[in-house]
Amino acid sequence: MTRSDLVTLLADRFPQLTQRDTEFAVKTILDAMSDALARGHRIEIRGFGSFSISRRPPRMGRNPRSGEQVQIPEKLAPHFKPGKALRESVDANLPVKD
Repeated sequence: MTRSDLVTLLADRFPQLTQRDTEFAVKTILDAMSDALARGHRIEIRGFGSFSISRRPPRMGRNPRSGEQVQIPEKLAPHFKPGKALRESVDANLPVKD
């Protein structure tokens, strides 16, 4: 599902909101989540999951062309951990293998 799919779905589900209002609400929520993660905060949405920042330590890598060793700096990356309700609902909808 893309952002525009989400906006369309919400606008259809809540007819009192215009497409423009729905788009603004989705953008505001996603911006607030991005800002919180950028500041190092953790986001928890009950029944859905939590977002946090994971630290990737510095390491040595290789340049694939020359084979030369390269120092790769530390990185911070967003991490999503699904909640129990989300895991169970996804697991319940698994296709049956023949």
